[in-house]
Amino acid sequence: MKVTALIVCAGRGTRMGPGAPKQYRSLGGVAVLRHTALAFRLHPAITGIAAVIHRDDEALYEAATEGLDLAPPIVGGATRDTSVRLGLEALAADPPDLVLIHDGVRPFVAPETITSVIAALETSPAAIAAMPVFDTIKSCAGGLITGTIDRASLWRAQTPQGFSFPAILAAHRLVASRPTLPDVPPVTDDASVAEAAGLPVRVVQGSEDAFKITTEADLRRAERHLRGDE
Repeated sequence: MKVTALIVCAGRGTRMGPGAPKQYRSLGGVAVLRHTALAFRLHPAITGIAAVIHRDDEALYEAATEGLDLAPPIVGGATRDTSVRLGLEALAADPPDLVLIHDGVRPFVAPETITSVIAALETSPAAIAAMPVFDTIKSCAGGLITGTIDRASLWRAQTPQGFSFPAILAAHRLVASRPTLPDVPPVTDDASVAEAAGLPVRVVQGSEDAFKITTEADLRRAERHLRGDE
């Protein structure tokens, strides 16, 4: 079975502040993206890895992934969902059976999580890693609380998010063809695309270690995690 990891790293990461995009920032002496790619390169079930990058980042990408034997990078688009769709379209020439779509700035994905997502795809066309919500969740407006939301059914979506390749490619094409309507919720991850296309999405347990590096504080946390300080 062909299982491809599609690593999405075409963003600009403006919340990180001045400097290189967050996926190319140094973490333990190498780029964040290299840690991410290695997590999939070392997993025995992954048969191929491709990345979607920004058109201006080719040199940064080549330096970050030197020697890892990845597929040629794919140039992304203006939004994450467009970048993923372009990545899927590029894979369609020699399609995998399954595709695991993963954020380039989640370097600490556990092999057990990858295994769990792949296993869930034996009985479902879509599966994501996620974490249950333990905090009390408030809805607010104008700086005031308007209500308390029942957290019993709430989960925080992570990646990888895995799919039957034909199913998620068709879902992305369908969503891209629809007009933008004010009452249609925004597509914020690939599970949202699958949901919009009517695909059932299974949830498997993720990990608190698989946090997303978005800010300088996240990068400092990642350095501590890499050293074993947390």
